[in-house]
Amino acid sequence: MTRRIVECVGVDGCKAGFVSAHPGSNEAVQFVVHPDARALLEAFPDAVIAIDMPIGLPETTGAGGRGPERLIRPLLGGRQSSVFSIPARAAVEAESYAECCRIALLTSDPPRKVSKQGFHLFPKIRELDAVLRAGPADAARTYETHPELVFATLNGAPLATPKKIKGQVNPEGMGERMALLAKAGLKIPAPLPKLRGANADDLLDACAALAAAMRIRAGMARAHPSPPDRDSFGLPIAIWA
Repeated sequence: MTRRIVECVGVDGCKAGFVSAHPGSNEAVQFVVHPDARALLEAFPDAVIAIDMPIGLPETTGAGGRGPERLIRPLLGGRQSSVFSIPARAAVEAESYAECCRIALLTSDPPRKVSKQGFHLFPKIRELDAVLRAGPADAARTYETHPELVFATLNGAPLATPKKIKGQVNPEGMGERMALLAKAGLKIPAPLPKLRGANADDLLDACAALAAAMRIRAGMARAHPSPPDRDSFGLPIAIWA
C-alpha cells in the first residue's frame, strides 16, 4: 500500500505533548496527539510544519522579549497578551524557576524576570530546540507561527472576541475563529473531536497553524521579521503568518 504524503501540518503544544492537524484523504482536517517533538517530526517526514512554539533562542533579549514578539504585538490589538515574552537561551535552559529569573535579569535589557506561566512552557521549547538543532533538514521545514496572528491575518484586523475567558473556552470566540478557518478552505469537523490530552482550543490553534503551513508552502506567508534573524545555532527567529 502506498503511503499518503502529507504536505502541510499545523501543530500546537498540549498537555499530552503536541497535537497536529493535517488534511486527511477526504481533505477534512484530522488530528493526532504526539508524545514528543521527535515523534511529531517522524510522523510527517515530508511535510511543511508550522508550530505554535518558539524556535530560535537569542543570547540576549530587549524590551518585550525576542524581536518577532515585539513586531507582532501591535498587529493583535486586544489579543497582545497572548504573545509571551521568551527570554534568552540560557534562561530557557535553566532547570529551576529561581535560576531562570536570575539569568533572565542578566540577559535582558531592561532587566526582566519570567512569568511562571511562561516558565512552564520551557520544557517543550527545549525539547523542540534540541530536535531541530540535531536535524538541519527538519529545522528547514519547521516554522514558528502564532494562532492569533494567523486569525488577524485571515480577518484583515485583530479579533475583538477572545477564545478563552478566565481560562474557560469562549464559544463566541471559538466560533468566530472556526468561521475564518472555514473561509480559508479548511474542512474542520464540528464539533471538534475529543482527544485525550488535548483541549478544544489546542485543536483550534493547530488548525490555525495548519493554515499558516499551507500558505508557507504556497509562498504566500510573511515572516516577522523578514528576513528572519538567526540564533547562535543557526535556527531562524521569526513568526510566520
